[in-house]
Amino acid sequence: MAETKYRKVYVDVFALMRQDGMLLPKGFIWEDGAKYKIDRVRHAAPAASTKVGGRGIRYTVVIGGQEQYLYREEDDRWFMEAPVYQ
Repeated sequence: MAETKYRKVYVDVFALMRQDGMLLPKGFIWEDGAKYKIDRVRHAAPAASTKVGGRGIRYTVVIGGQEQYLYREEDDRWFMEAPVYQ
């Protein structure tokens, strides 16, 4: 079976900067213009993407009941991993 390939998709993110300095993503806009609400942030920690490269803060988020990763790179750009369909 062929291995799934992934690509890096940069997204616009709506985030809340809390008074304690914590940055919480609340939603994002996908590359096709679709807007998605983040239901919950489960975890945030420094990590690297093993699928598409890049490192920074990896947010484990829940979107529509599904767990996804959202990354904030050191230059403050946000990205997600998307499968490549052939």
